[in-house]
Order: sequence, then structure tokens, then C-alpha cells
Amino acid sequence: MKEDLWKNFHIQLSAHYVVILAMCMADYGLLLLLNKHLPYSKNIFLRIMADIVGISAICLILLWIFNFFIYNVFLVPEEGLPPFIVKFAFAMTTNVPILLVFELIHYFQSEQKAIADSEKAKRKILLFQHETLRSQINPHFLFNSLNVLSSLIYINPDNANKFTKALSKTYRYVLSLSQQPLVFVSEELDALDSYVYLMRTRFEDSFTFQIDRISDGERNKIVPLTLQLLIENAFKHNVATEESLLNIKITIDSDYITVENNIQPSSSADKGGIGLKYITKQYRIYAKEVTVKQTEGLFIVKIPYI
Repeated sequence: MKEDLWKNFHIQLSAHYVVILAMCMADYGLLLLLNKHLPYSKNIFLRIMADIVGISAICLILLWIFNFFIYNVFLVPEEGLPPFIVKFAFAMTTNVPILLVFELIHYFQSEQKAIADSEKAKRKILLFQHETLRSQINPHFLFNSLNVLSSLIYINPDNANKFTKALSKTYRYVLSLSQQPLVFVSEELDALDSYVYLMRTRFEDSFTFQIDRISDGERNKIVPLTLQLLIENAFKHNVATEESLLNIKITIDSDYITVENNIQPSSSADKGGIGLKYITKQYRIYAKEVTVKQTEGLFIVKIPYI
């Protein structure tokens, strides 16, 4: 009997290596399947049960294939070999560490990916703030502001002083955002007052501006300068005159901030600046979608809270 066992030892050893290799491949496939359809974050108890059921099924299937080849193909006698239950227990004690190693490898890879994604998101936010700042201090914006200020100095010194303070407050807010990826809605609205004052001084009675507070959403957070940039886009792409008023309305509710304006396309619209597309990308960093809707007479943008 011992001679028969040693005679077929190389066959059994080779078969065991094949089984271990197949077990590794099956465990990896099981890991990918469960991570896709039943991750730990969804239900940790069900995931552990699925792991146990999965490796048990893998062991049973591989042992059945192993026995078939050993006994039916290579015709190794069953006498003296361990029973099926012992082989199953051995397979389970082998398979559990294999799956555990794969789980740990996947965990550390996920952690590294999460860190890399976080750093990438931070870089995008910093780029957004840099581009926003550059947009605000571009020569065209400064030229218009200084031109208005120059006129006010001679016509109305008091208003010139107010305009200077509003301009200063606007830039101070922009410069303060270097360490703030998100701001409270209340902060954004406070800074928006100065910007609207600048626009009011420049365009006078050529537009209307209204804020409706349907619910208290001012303690929620949004990406900095979102409202200012949307208002800037409204002026950039539409005509604003006393004969054709540009009507801008901001609505604050429990889920969104809605910015809307009537559509009066300008033939000489400035196509520069950050634009709505770039704002949309910033909210996608936080898995939030900006809703853009255009009717026959209105352009509507709904900003989600973060």
C-alpha cells in the first residue's frame, strides 16, 4: 500500500499544486464579484456570509474535480487516502488564508486609490480657486471696475468710496478662499452683496436682482464663488439695458440653490472665463450634479448642497 502511495506521490503533489493555483484564481474572481455586487460598505454581515459560502463552494467544486482526475483519470487507488471530509477541511484551512490575503491586498489598494483620488480632488479644487481668482483679476474686469471708479470720483465721491469698499471686499473674499474648498451659503451671500453692488453701480437700472428664501439653507455648504460666477455668466451672455431688463433671481430651498435669469442673448457675448461647465466639474468631485435647464424664456441652474 505504501509503495502505491509513493509510486503516485508525484501525481498527487502535482494535482495539489494545480488545485491551489485554481483556488487562488477562483478566490480572486470571487473577490472581484463580491466587491462589485456586495461590498463591505453595503452590508458587512452579508458580505462575510457570502465569503464563507463562496469559498465553501469553491472548495467543493475543486475537490470534486481533484477526486475525478485522481481516481478516474490517473486511477490512483482510494485505499489509505484521507476521506472527503478531511480533504474538505484541509481545503478550507488553505482557502481561507488565500482569500484573506486577497482581501488585504484589495483593501490596501483601495486605500491608496482613495488617497490618490483625494489628492487629485484637492488639486482640482485648488486649480478652480486659482482660475477663479485669475478670472476675477483679469484686465477686462479691472478695466471696467477702475473705469467706473474713475467716473465716480469726479461725479459722486461718496459713491466712489462705497464702490472702492465693495471692490475691496470682493477681492478680499476671493483671496481668503485659498484654504477653503467649501463655504457656507451665508458667507457666499454676504460676499455676493458686494459683487451685486459693483454690478449695480456699473449697469445702474439695467437689471433686477432678487433672493427668495423658501427655507433655511444658509448653513449648508457650496463651492466658493458659485453664485458670483453664475451671475457673471448671466451678464456675460445676455443684454442688460433699461429697455430690456436682465432679471436675475436666486431661490434658496432645503435641497438646492436655484439661479435663474431671463434669456436675452448678446451678440457680443464674452466667451472667456471659467464657465458653467467648469463649475459642474467641481461639484462632480463631491459626487453632486448641477442641473441646467433652459426654457423658451429662462435659463435655470440648480446648485446642490455639499
